[in-house]
Amino acid sequence: MIKPKETTPMRDVMALLWSDWKIGLAVAIALAALAGLVSGWLTPRGPVTTPQALTTMAAALLVGLTAGLAVGRGWRTLIIPIVYMVVFELARSGVSGPLVDAPTFNTNFGVLALVLGRGVHALLVVLPMILGVMCGRALAPRLLPGISAGALGVAGYVLTGLLTLVTVGLAVLILLPARTPPLTGSDGEPLPGSIATLEKVQLGGHNQWISIRGRSADNPVLLYLSGGPGQSDLPFSRVLFEDLTRDFVVVGWDQRGTGKSYPALDPVSTLTLDRAIEDTAELSQYLIDRFDAEKIYLLGESYGTFLGVLTLERHPELYHGYIASGQMVDPLETTRRLHQDVLEYAAETGNQGLADQMRAFGDPPYRNSMANAYVMGYYEALATPYTPPRAYIERGQAAGIGPWGILASEYRFMEKLGVLRGLMDLFDVMWPQMLGIDFRSDVTRLEVPVYVLDAEHELAARRDLALEWFELLEAPEKRIYTIENAGHSVAFEHFEELHRILREDVLPRTYSGR
Repeated sequence: MIKPKETTPMRDVMALLWSDWKIGLAVAIALAALAGLVSGWLTPRGPVTTPQALTTMAAALLVGLTAGLAVGRGWRTLIIPIVYMVVFELARSGVSGPLVDAPTFNTNFGVLALVLGRGVHALLVVLPMILGVMCGRALAPRLLPGISAGALGVAGYVLTGLLTLVTVGLAVLILLPARTPPLTGSDGEPLPGSIATLEKVQLGGHNQWISIRGRSADNPVLLYLSGGPGQSDLPFSRVLFEDLTRDFVVVGWDQRGTGKSYPALDPVSTLTLDRAIEDTAELSQYLIDRFDAEKIYLLGESYGTFLGVLTLERHPELYHGYIASGQMVDPLETTRRLHQDVLEYAAETGNQGLADQMRAFGDPPYRNSMANAYVMGYYEALATPYTPPRAYIERGQAAGIGPWGILASEYRFMEKLGVLRGLMDLFDVMWPQMLGIDFRSDVTRLEVPVYVLDAEHELAARRDLALEWFELLEAPEKRIYTIENAGHSVAFEHFEELHRILREDVLPRTYSGR
């Protein structure tokens, strides 16, 4: 209802909008469409950084506030967030990846991709947009006397208050800083001369994050390459490699497109295996210069071994030695063997649904990376049972870093999402580039000492190839350590044995005769 009062330009505009709801709705829809278009152009994967998330929330709040002022009461305002999301999807139609492609529900990873991509973005948009609508409806009668049609009842004010608390709480959560705990002594105080930092470095023209931890900056440097491709291991390397900091400066790295470095994913056209090799070499040289070292050590886990071997082949002058955990050799052949293993498992257990799903995926290489994720879900079933060391279980539980490490202090809120997003997006980009490489024919010589951790309970599809490659490999020195009660992540599971090998075997061999 519009009460006759003295006229002003603002009141005249509001009177026009509220006298015919179609006019107000058209204005609100146009604004929501414009916001969706701009967001689709600027952040096609949705907000991935703290500033982007807060900007998205602020813009959604403003759009909602305008819609509430223009449209008024009723269901009509519900169309505003829908218009935004539809236009956003259209604006980013040229972008691909697990989190932006059409949703799939045949695997848990498909559902997770929907939640991490569209779900999180919807939360950051819809929540503040609805709050804005409610505030706009409540403010109209107060800011513009004579406009009363949008006044809220008691329930409306209660809902607005709850939405305000949740929205502010989400913004505060997004703003919380990241940190890595200091290295401490028995008294709980930081150790003098120790180093424990999270730092941003530029590699290949892209900002990427590293953690540096050591009791003395004078110790040899050990660069850890995490698995995946797409895995972020900053918390795991901090917790499980703490013993190594006695003898090394341990460096963890969120590679481009993973974890804290997830915002550097685009443009994916430049995210190549060759670029990843050069990023590794560039980081290695940075660490050599920073710590005034002659060379550094390289420790790889799973995909990290694949990237590590290729880097060692191209830049051997940077490294004292190479330590492999979960060595990869021929990704395509491993995938083929795993595919067959899952089919055999399905036959043994009478799981016809599993067999049908595997046949629907087709023979490797799979057309969709989600098929790889599906197969990964059966790794435990394919492995022979074993019991990891008690120390590994207890230290991991005591750390409280959560699944995939997303509860760890190393990540801000959007970076926690980046941990999970990177597992999917970087894998989707990098995995196909790895499928044409077989170290048994392509890399049979390395110019650095090689130390391989061989796990007795590693999947045969991986272990057999690693042992074949090790036998073929020529290197200045090569040693293999077969470890009982160990699976794929042997360096983590047997971190105490890893420390012993490095301290008692690798270091003396490097520095003997000097």
